[in-house]
Amino acid sequence: MRGAAQSILVAAKDDFLIDQMVETGLLTMDQVDGVRADAESTGEGLLDTLVKGGLLDVSMVTMAKANYFGVESIQLADMRLSDEVIKSMPRHVAKKYSAVPVALGEGSVAVAVADPSDIEAIDGLQLALGKTVELRVASPQEIEDALGRYYGGGSGGGGGGRGGGEDSEISMMIQNLTEGEVEVTSMKGDVGSDGKAVDADAPIIKLVNQIIVDAYKLKASDIHLEPLSKRFRLRYRIDGLCVEMKDLPKRLQAPIIARLKIQSGMSIAERRIPQDGRIQTNVGGKTIDLRVNCLPTAHGESIVMRILDKEGLRLGLAELGFFADDQQTFERIIALPDGILLVTGPTGSGKTTTLYSCLNYINRPDRKIITVEDPVEYMLAGINQVQVHEHIGFTFASALRSMLRQSPNVIMLGEIRDMETASIAINASLTGHLVFSTLHTNDAPGAVTRLIDIGIKPFLVASAARCLMAQRLIRRICRNCGGPTTLTEKELDMLGLKPEQAATATPRRGRGCPTCNKTGCKGRQGIFEIFVINDAARKMIFEKVPSNVLRNKAREMGMRTLREDGIRKVLAGVTTAEEVVRATVVEH
Repeated sequence: MRGAAQSILVAAKDDFLIDQMVETGLLTMDQVDGVRADAESTGEGLLDTLVKGGLLDVSMVTMAKANYFGVESIQLADMRLSDEVIKSMPRHVAKKYSAVPVALGEGSVAVAVADPSDIEAIDGLQLALGKTVELRVASPQEIEDALGRYYGGGSGGGGGGRGGGEDSEISMMIQNLTEGEVEVTSMKGDVGSDGKAVDADAPIIKLVNQIIVDAYKLKASDIHLEPLSKRFRLRYRIDGLCVEMKDLPKRLQAPIIARLKIQSGMSIAERRIPQDGRIQTNVGGKTIDLRVNCLPTAHGESIVMRILDKEGLRLGLAELGFFADDQQTFERIIALPDGILLVTGPTGSGKTTTLYSCLNYINRPDRKIITVEDPVEYMLAGINQVQVHEHIGFTFASALRSMLRQSPNVIMLGEIRDMETASIAINASLTGHLVFSTLHTNDAPGAVTRLIDIGIKPFLVASAARCLMAQRLIRRICRNCGGPTTLTEKELDMLGLKPEQAATATPRRGRGCPTCNKTGCKGRQGIFEIFVINDAARKMIFEKVPSNVLRNKAREMGMRTLREDGIRKVLAGVTTAEEVVRATVVEH
């Protein structure tokens, strides 16, 4: 029935154009009647049959459509469209509606289409672009050629424009990005905004995939795509530092961002508010997750993708960077039957990895472990992991209440954000559960002040807390090119050391090699500030002493500060003085 209805609509469109061409003398009724039987027998439209038989030229049909609808007929092959005009319409929109933007106005865009009678497509265009659409008419072949020339993935047509076509330009860019190829496939299947499968070999898709491959091969933690006034900047965060790569063409900004938004499940029509999404993909046979954030800026939408390598997470405590004495202390704390362990530090300081390592260390068949996370970053075997969904009311607090009915031995809470969550976590730790969680504070003793500020009573904090640990990440000296060195007078001064204190040290420095990208550093590990809560500390917390007083007491009890732990690692040849100074503050 649907096919029959579509044939009737096509016939109706053909009839009014043919009537007009007969009236203007372009056709005679004898010519029309002569091919009507052929058209009906083949199922082709009457216009297509007339064109195929040489009785009509394609340009005549285009002109007839333009005259009937009162719009301008244009020759796309003779036009050279600017980058600004092309980027006004994302690639997926142009391909979906077979439309090419040809000029911009105030709040409007002139668009070339082959069929100006397709009201549904025109309405869809206006909705997708958020602008008034002014129609122009071009032949179907010219539309197809222009889509290939300006957006890629089409026939390309006619050779002219943009130095041999966008396909070849993007292919060259892919080669410049990296050598060799690594397969990238979507775990969810590649679909466009219309729900249909897309061509995985399309140039924009290949370029986006190669950006991800490069980041993965360079062991980057984040990919930053940043629209600036005259540039589309690409940066990778490698070992905590942003490294600028070759700029992407500014005119590809819109299609690249649209591609990533479609892949990550964001709305491509919404450009005014931040959005979050997730891409699960397969790079070289390995499954990785990309946590995607889109933020509207003055020059377009900025995309940041956090790379989560599910199979590449190292979960041993030794890999975190503990020295033997600190590791023994930490292993003793996480083996306790109850209480709360808080890991503090800013975003990107490795708190979640530390907690996963703790869970991996104590994960045994006789223990039930449940985590509540937003999002679940890595899947751990033998552990129940719960994803928070704030938009449906499934918050940290509600998830925590429910999971307590599951009778767990160990609970990991992604982050303590408010009074309700903190209260449930503290109470759980006081009723026979071992609770791991994170807080955003600058140092370990500051976690006490933060919990009390949230609204937890000091006596509850004193009773529940077993250990408070602050951490930062520092870059390791490259194992391939690192060699012995001597600390300079400036470095000793930076670290607050005297020459005799460094007399027995074994500092090292990387010379720079291809392995570390000439930086001298490769990989990261933690520096730690471990505050074990004993009776003396509990008394001070209960008395609500100021944070600086508690900090001084912790140091008297043997707590090493972040700076002091970093200095130990400089003297042991693990990292450099510059790294420790960058990651920590001076102790008073």
